[in-house]
Amino acid sequence: MLKPVLRAAAVLALVAAVAAPAAASPPAPPSTSEVSLRGTARLGYPVAEEEVRVTVDAHAAFGAGSFPTRSWGTFRISHVVDGRDHWGVFEVDCLTSGGPTATVTGRLVRTSPGHVWRKELEPHTRMGLGFYVPGGGTARVGLSGATAEGEPLLTRCMAPAADMEVVDGGYSLRGAR
Repeated sequence: MLKPVLRAAAVLALVAAVAAPAAASPPAPPSTSEVSLRGTARLGYPVAEEEVRVTVDAHAAFGAGSFPTRSWGTFRISHVVDGRDHWGVFEVDCLTSGGPTATVTGRLVRTSPGHVWRKELEPHTRMGLGFYVPGGGTARVGLSGATAEGEPLLTRCMAPAADMEVVDGGYSLRGAR
C-alpha cells in the first residue's frame, strides 16, 4: 500500500518539476531593432540662384529580415526658384539602412499652393531619397524625382545613389543596421 502511494507521489513530483520551468519561462519575444534618420540640409544644386532643401524625420522597426516591418514619419523637399518656395511633403512608407547609408521612400501628401506637382503628378506619387551620412566628412543626398503620369510608380524602399553634397545643415542616422 505504501509503495503505490510513494510511486504516485514521485510521479506527481516529477510532473511538477518538469512543468514548473515551462510555466515560469515565457517564450522570448522576437528580436527587433529601430532605425531613425532625422535632419534638414541645403543641397549643392547646380543652379546657383536656386536652393534645394530636404528635411527628414523617418523611422523604421525591423524584425529578423532586411526590410522593415513598419516605417513611419515624413520628409519634405523644398526647391526655391525666383524667390518662390515650391515644396512637397511625403509620408514615409520605407526606411532602410546599412552602415552610413539610408534609403527613404514616401508618397506625396501635400504641396505648396500652385505647385506644378499638383497638375503633373498622380495623387500620392512615390519619391525616393538616398542618404550618405558619414561619421565625419560631407554628407550627400540623392533625389529620385517623380514618376511621370501614366508611368509605373517608383518601387517602395528603392532610391538613387546619394550624389548631391550637403552644403549647410546635416542628418543624424541612428541604429543603422
